[in-house]
Amino acid sequence: MTQSHPGITKAVIPAAGLGTRFLPATKATPKEMLPVVDKPAIQYVVEEAVAAGLSDVLMITGRNKRPLEDHFDRNYELEEALSRKGDAGRLARVQESSDLATMHYVRQGDPRGLGHAVLCAEPHVGDQPFAVLLGDDLIDPRDPLLSRMVEVQEREGGSVIALMEVDPAQIHMYGCAAVKPTGESDVVQVTDVVEKPDPAEAPSNLAIIGRYVLDPAIFAILRETAPGRGGEIQLTDAIQKLADAHEHGSAAPGGTPGGGPVHGVVFKGRRYDTGDRGDYLRAIVRLACEREDLGPEFRSWLRSFVTEEM
Repeated sequence: MTQSHPGITKAVIPAAGLGTRFLPATKATPKEMLPVVDKPAIQYVVEEAVAAGLSDVLMITGRNKRPLEDHFDRNYELEEALSRKGDAGRLARVQESSDLATMHYVRQGDPRGLGHAVLCAEPHVGDQPFAVLLGDDLIDPRDPLLSRMVEVQEREGGSVIALMEVDPAQIHMYGCAAVKPTGESDVVQVTDVVEKPDPAEAPSNLAIIGRYVLDPAIFAILRETAPGRGGEIQLTDAIQKLADAHEHGSAAPGGTPGGGPVHGVVFKGRRYDTGDRGDYLRAIVRLACEREDLGPEFRSWLRSFVTEEM
């Protein structure tokens, strides 16, 4: 068993994308700030990291992303106005985002893909394992995926990626993992990773979704990784090299010793995809229906709308 570093505390959230699928809404507003009911999508992601014990959050940003920093900062004028009105409920919700975690920011000056964004985190992360959370995937807090991944990494070492079964016809939209079983039903060992394979050539129907717990050996590999699909530095290419090195008992590319195994946690819980317009709308409806304060009235309206208007 590869020895792990104790106490994973750092989370990295890449947030430098342009959000072109949501234009023109994202022309001046970061896609991560689009509301999911009454909270921006990025806040759900930070809350998930904190719930898993990761209180040190580094956000990889780019141009026009200043609203992300403002959201997780204090807004004294707004807080004072709410306090004067005696609006304790809204005041608490405003203050909640600024008290969530210790937030750090670094700009990805040259957006060259997810792998490059993760590489930008190296000076902050150092030589400790860390989590990567993509903002397009919201994981329901009742299904603690990230906590399970941290548990597996701290026990097994190496890296852990989140996997989810998808319709085989849709596997070309994802990174795909070749795996072999372990002694646990929800944990597999990853032997190979393929970025967006042709369905006929995919090694499985296990898609990589946007949660990773990575060994710091990934940084040396990313520095050596050439641009892949789309001319970008792909994180999946670097993970594939880690898995291959462990499978064959060799040093990782670039002479990086070890790096440990790559495991996958197969997730069967509730996931909300906010990266696609249709799925974004479905996520809002599902979450609104489940809210105690909004759900009863909204569900009643939704039933009437579907029955009478559709």
